[in-house]
Amino acid sequence: MDTRLDYCETIKKILRDYVAYYWQGGVNLHTLFDESQKSYLLLKMGWQGNKYLHHAPIHIEIINNKIWIQNDDTEEGIATDLLEAGVPKEHIVLGFHYPSIRPYTEFAAA
Repeated sequence: MDTRLDYCETIKKILRDYVAYYWQGGVNLHTLFDESQKSYLLLKMGWQGNKYLHHAPIHIEIINNKIWIQNDDTEEGIATDLLEAGVPKEHIVLGFHYPSIRPYTEFAAA
């Protein structure tokens, strides 16, 4: 079985759930999926009071059959959602951590 395909669908479902759950009036959440590059984003944009927001709170990529979390500005952490969906820790890389720090996390180093 091709796990990358399963991971793609798992990531897309989780990001869609964020859109449904975390919608805030005036600020829109969008999912952006680039299947050819295996890159997935949650984009937050819109007006919050007098401030315009345009920010990607979640950016995930699949690299060498592992899920790389490149950015995560969520409270609980997107890794928690991936673990709950059945993704093993050794298939998740916290890409936003400096490479020499990654071996000390409970997740994959690369």
